[in-house]
Amino acid sequence: MKTVASGKSETVKEFEFTARDFERVRSLIYRRAGISLADSKQEMVYSRLARRLRATGGVSFTKYLDDLEQGRSNDEWESFTNALTTNLTSFFREAHHFPILAEHVKKCQEPVTVWCSASSTGEEPYSIAMTLCEAYGTMTPPAQIVATDIDTNVLNTAANGVYTMDRIDKMSPERVRKFFLKGKGEQEGLVRVRPELRKMITFKQLNLLADKWPVTGQFDIIFCRNVMIYFDKPTQSQILARFVPMMKPNGLLFAGHSENFLYVSDALKLRGKTVYELGHGGSSAISKMRATS
Repeated sequence: MKTVASGKSETVKEFEFTARDFERVRSLIYRRAGISLADSKQEMVYSRLARRLRATGGVSFTKYLDDLEQGRSNDEWESFTNALTTNLTSFFREAHHFPILAEHVKKCQEPVTVWCSASSTGEEPYSIAMTLCEAYGTMTPPAQIVATDIDTNVLNTAANGVYTMDRIDKMSPERVRKFFLKGKGEQEGLVRVRPELRKMITFKQLNLLADKWPVTGQFDIIFCRNVMIYFDKPTQSQILARFVPMMKPNGLLFAGHSENFLYVSDALKLRGKTVYELGHGGSSAISKMRATS
């Protein structure tokens, strides 16, 4: 156990975690998932990976990282990535996007196709599903939603669709009654998304940096919100270049409130409120792709 002096106080750490260890973690997670960790994330990294050392019986960060790099812990890569993935989300987060979504789908040819590329624990794809139900006035709208995430743990939570009551406390009572089932007995205090919504969504594990994506076709809408901020500009450009041919000519790309894609890609143009559509460069790229296919 290491004791690190900090001013007048002392912080006791279970494992030694050096600046070199932190740099190795930064390099590994960048190569693995494209995530660019800031200097300020050192304590967060220690806290999350120390849990992995305890879970695996590790004795030091040096040994843990050596095992990863040298292929002695291939099964641990998934847990390593999951531990360093931030999953902050909520139902109808950035609420201004959902009326835009509802209006847009009414102009789309059926069935409407949506890709939620960073679904986390499921609140975003379920919010999309609820919006589509309301837009079409039915619990079975002509729509297909693919929801992906790099973190397998949060995908399991999303597919199960069970949440604590506090997760829906800002939702209108009408929506709660329409789209959720309240738990009873041992399940009291929990809610579950209705099966009609769960049937609309296909959950898949996907790393945006992978050479191949388990997602094909073109989409009317792509949600990629609050994930690009973890990537550097070259990685953002690479991902957006792969998004463009997957968008239908009138497709929309929804970004997070702090993300600006205009500085990254000339294939997209801002429609308003962090919503993008294909620009001239994007349309040209799709035409060339179709001409050579």
